[in-house]
Amino acid sequence: MIDGSDRAISSKTSFYSVNFSESDRLKILVVDDHPSSRMTAVALLTIEGYDVVEAESGPVALKRVTEFNPDLILLDVMMPGMDGYEVCRHLKQDEQTRLIPVVFITALGDKRSRIMGIEVGGDDFLTKPFDRLELSARVKSLTRQKRLNEDLDHAEKVLFSIASAVESRDPNTGDHCERLVNMGKAFGEYLQLSRADIRHLMWGGYLHDIGKVGIPDAVLLKKGKFTPEEREIINQHVLIGEKICQPLRTMRGVIPIIKYHHERWDGTGYPDGLMGDEIPYLAQLFQIIDIYDALTNERPYKPAYSSEEALKIMREETDKGWRNPQLMEQFAEFIASILPQPATASNTPHRNF
Repeated sequence: MIDGSDRAISSKTSFYSVNFSESDRLKILVVDDHPSSRMTAVALLTIEGYDVVEAESGPVALKRVTEFNPDLILLDVMMPGMDGYEVCRHLKQDEQTRLIPVVFITALGDKRSRIMGIEVGGDDFLTKPFDRLELSARVKSLTRQKRLNEDLDHAEKVLFSIASAVESRDPNTGDHCERLVNMGKAFGEYLQLSRADIRHLMWGGYLHDIGKVGIPDAVLLKKGKFTPEEREIINQHVLIGEKICQPLRTMRGVIPIIKYHHERWDGTGYPDGLMGDEIPYLAQLFQIIDIYDALTNERPYKPAYSSEEALKIMREETDKGWRNPQLMEQFAEFIASILPQPATASNTPHRNF
């Protein structure tokens, strides 16, 4: 077990309060097919102390982003060939560039351009002619926000790395987390959950057992039954996982999955003995996915069961009161919808003799 884990988890000021010097040279990319407009923006930004690079078209802008890695992009909407919307859409869909703030340059009162800019992921708008004070204030605000977002993004990636390391400690789980992510997405879409809830289910697939980083190998990797003392230790992983993820606001929807995916409908689960709908809905969903995957994949102590065998076992456990009966039936219907259907006489290949 990691010594002093509670202190390390609760002492988060040094990690989340990194102070960047205001004197850091920020990089701005100005994209406009009109040289005079670019010249005006470059002059104003240079006076403010920024490093500025220009691009006269969409394709050139995308190349400059790769070369220059700007902190912010001033992007004209109307350009021949690849317009500003297409450039922004490309940037926001790329994992490497999605956090770069994009400020669209629009005509005064052009409501339609602003709406389209929001739809493709634009972060702000400026109108021509530029007001120096407004330009300066918006650039400072958005670049500061970018750095905060990058800190948050890095923190999330650290958590996913820890979760991956935890999974690799146990060679018997294979690609368990990846399968949970994919099934969480598919089941969430089947139930028509919100995009946020589907994302939480998917992140739960990676992070649900992150607390096992604090469980000794002698317990975590033990073959055979746990003693009562060992069971008490292993059960702590949900609380450790909660503490690890609690500092990040983006994890608020995932924490109920991490903490409560071992609760049971009849109140016999852990850590809090919740009953029925006291158990958060996403934790109920995730538990079913988790158990199904465990049953249908081989482990040292059991063979891989077929889908039919796994659902039979899960229904028997539901009859004991362990799970939400309605949700169990929805899951069974979902599995039936994604399994290959048996061949019928009409679609069975045949030969003409």
